[in-house]
Amino acid sequence: NRKEIIDKISKIVGLAPSAYYAIKKYVMGYDTKPLVTLTEKEKFLNEAEEREYIIFLQHDNYSECCRVQKTEKGISADVINIHTIKPLDEKAIIKSVKKTGCVVTAEEHNFLGGLGESVARTLAENNPAPQEFVATQDTFGESGTPEQLMDKYGLNAEAIIKATEKVLKRK
Repeated sequence: NRKEIIDKISKIVGLAPSAYYAIKKYVMGYDTKPLVTLTEKEKFLNEAEEREYIIFLQHDNYSECCRVQKTEKGISADVINIHTIKPLDEKAIIKSVKKTGCVVTAEEHNFLGGLGESVARTLAENNPAPQEFVATQDTFGESGTPEQLMDKYGLNAEAIIKATEKVLKRK
């Protein structure tokens, strides 16, 4: 019924403002009952996957909506948003690689001199681990929609999954 649909829409708005947060254990900073919210989010996401809901994302620059899918691969990831190379959050990188044992860096830039190389240097100095790079391959840029360019240069979910599978074999 209509009230039920509106209730579900309003719940997900705070639970997953972007695709990045849809699968993360994430709650808003002002949430007064975070454990209840996480439990509700898990239930909602299971229902969303089961009933094939389309989830509209209000704060996502790349995706207007998404669907939740469980996979048979069962690969979980520790996702870190590194927003600057200088200063580089070396503590977060080292903490993550100690948990995961490997790294996949993904950036919308040339792999030479970018985030991937900065992470590689941090790992070489502190905790060597297998690493794969998802980035442009030292080529000139072209024009197109963001989605077209991400696909052309291999900067999409498929490329990240492929790099993850490759790096896991090297662990």
